[in-house]
Amino acid sequence: MSDVTGKKTVIRGGRVIDPANGVDAVRDIWVRGGRIVAADTANSPENEEPEIIDATGLVVAPGLIDLHVHLREPGQSAKETIETGARAAAAGGFTSVVCMPNTNPSADSPATILWIKERAKKACVNVFPTGAITKGLAGEELAPIGSMVQAGIVAITDDGHCVQNHELMRRAVEYARMFDLPVFDHCQDYSLVGDGVMHEGYWSTMLGLPGWPAAGEELIVLRNILLAELCGSPIHCQHLSCAGSVRHLRDARARGVKISGEVCPHHLALTDEAVCGFDTNFKMNPPLRAQADIDALMGGIADGTVTVLSSDHAPHMAVEKEVEFDRAPFGILGLETEFGLFHHLLVERQKAIDLPRLIELLTVNPARLLRLDRGTLSVGAPADVTLIDPGLEWTVRPGEFASRSRNTPFGGWQLKGRAVRTVVAGETVWKL
Repeated sequence: MSDVTGKKTVIRGGRVIDPANGVDAVRDIWVRGGRIVAADTANSPENEEPEIIDATGLVVAPGLIDLHVHLREPGQSAKETIETGARAAAAGGFTSVVCMPNTNPSADSPATILWIKERAKKACVNVFPTGAITKGLAGEELAPIGSMVQAGIVAITDDGHCVQNHELMRRAVEYARMFDLPVFDHCQDYSLVGDGVMHEGYWSTMLGLPGWPAAGEELIVLRNILLAELCGSPIHCQHLSCAGSVRHLRDARARGVKISGEVCPHHLALTDEAVCGFDTNFKMNPPLRAQADIDALMGGIADGTVTVLSSDHAPHMAVEKEVEFDRAPFGILGLETEFGLFHHLLVERQKAIDLPRLIELLTVNPARLLRLDRGTLSVGAPADVTLIDPGLEWTVRPGEFASRSRNTPFGGWQLKGRAVRTVVAGETVWKL
């Protein structure tokens, strides 16, 4: 039952796009007590005037969800903190983020999970922690998954690392099934990838850099398909980057296998040719691929094979990135450019999908995967709302980021489409 007490707000006159309910129409959204309420409920029993948020000419969407971010706490607060990462999320239109466990110490125990949740209470957006699959992300011994579930994790993953032992991974999936918990996997076969730092192909040969073959991702995607089918439990493949991964995912999903995958904006925006200048802001894991891979990723998003979009927001200090390309850490920022890049690339430039489909990939789909009560504007749902101006043209200026770091390859890019207001539990936490 929705709460009819507390502060009253009406978001008025916007184009409401709520894929969870099949809504795409101009209407008002009423909020009371931090939840979505019906208009007649919001008008009673008190007669005080509501706060009016004028959404004329804007899109009103459920609060955007990013299920793949690195907030770096505990242990790496010089790069990012839960507080600064949450502000970056709000500035990107995201009301909920899911943080990865490759912290220091690793989020592989209930004590660390509880510490993250306690810190997250002060964040301006919802922060949902994941727990590690293995102790210390070492891929050798299962972490205490049941205890971490009690502490509040929403998934398990060794992101940043990949469990190489297939038997151990099978047991992790079976254990997770007991708690109805999804398993996220960073798909990387170490024996094939070796010391690779960029996509193996023409440009790695020309630049003299160790190559990273696409097969190093595809092998683990295939492993996960087999385990999801064997165990009957969902596995989610993180940051897919190559054509073969999309092809394998499409075939498996057609058979009813509980397998899913996500794509990040940089793997749609850039090819491996971008590495020519040896700028370490173009170094990410998995690496930038070839144009054929981008085309396949676009096709997978368009036909429903890829069900989620994410950022893989990975902050690093400037001093870490200001080294030789093969010595620099992998990863780039993503939260503050994510929606603009996806809208610019998928909706405006390629017209691979429309805006309602983009919002679906960033709201209800990740919410369903994680079984969160978010990603919808249904009556009774938390009043997490993102207001979007799809026609707004803007320039990416890293110096104005809310994030503590600046490692992005998109500085100076001209994009079209941006979140202009972020509302969490009925309260505006960011406004352009």
